[in-house]
Amino acid sequence: MNYLKNVLSTVKKESPILYGIAIIHFALTILSIAGLIIDDRTLLGVNVWVKPLKFGISTGIFILTVGYLITLYPFSRRKKNIVNNLVSWSLIIETLIIFVQGFRGVQSHYNESSLLDGILFASMGLLIAISVLIMVFFIFETARLKLNTTKPIQFAIFLGWTIVLFGSWVGGQMISQMGHNVGVADGGAGLPLVNWSTIAGDLRIAHFFGLHGIQIIPLFALWVSKRWTTSTRNQIVAVTVFGLLYAGWIFFTFYQAKQGIALIQL
Repeated sequence: MNYLKNVLSTVKKESPILYGIAIIHFALTILSIAGLIIDDRTLLGVNVWVKPLKFGISTGIFILTVGYLITLYPFSRRKKNIVNNLVSWSLIIETLIIFVQGFRGVQSHYNESSLLDGILFASMGLLIAISVLIMVFFIFETARLKLNTTKPIQFAIFLGWTIVLFGSWVGGQMISQMGHNVGVADGGAGLPLVNWSTIAGDLRIAHFFGLHGIQIIPLFALWVSKRWTTSTRNQIVAVTVFGLLYAGWIFFTFYQAKQGIALIQL
């Protein structure tokens, strides 16, 4: 809890725009929960507010992550402001599109059923492209610069950004096939909340774990540094092994989905 408070206070002080955009995401999350309670409309067998809820939480966490990690980079204030603004406005516009489409009761992704829906979907593609370029930028800068942290944690951040990039590539695979299920049309039976298919392959699983590698791997490195009194080399080895195992899990879920096999079949 103290670590979370430290993250929030750091982002609020050093990256106020990201902090504000993250708060907006969490406010949209609360509105989505209210929508789940009072609105029984469904889309592809799922309540229309489930997707805005998931994206509100996930994107809010990602924005806070960027806001905290960027304080570790020896960037000028101007450079930080440029990155923070690009992250903030690209993600809040994308989330608002998802929220508005949920409110309308129509799909936000893969939806070209009308001129408006097509424009919104294309706009999301452009916004995602900006996010991908930012990820590539962070990978390059993490490899090039000395961050204000330990070597094991810096290496974990590098691995995290690299895996996030792969998770984004999986998202591109979904766009190329205009759907996330493999073997059946989107929709049908799925796991609670996440709605990952229980009857066919679902690329959203690899996409989800890929995008959250930037939180999970650095948190593992932080845990190792605090719990294991050993050399820097051994900590880097531990982070590497964990990162490879995590990447292996993502590749497994991606391969399984491409074969049309559900992660958990019910």
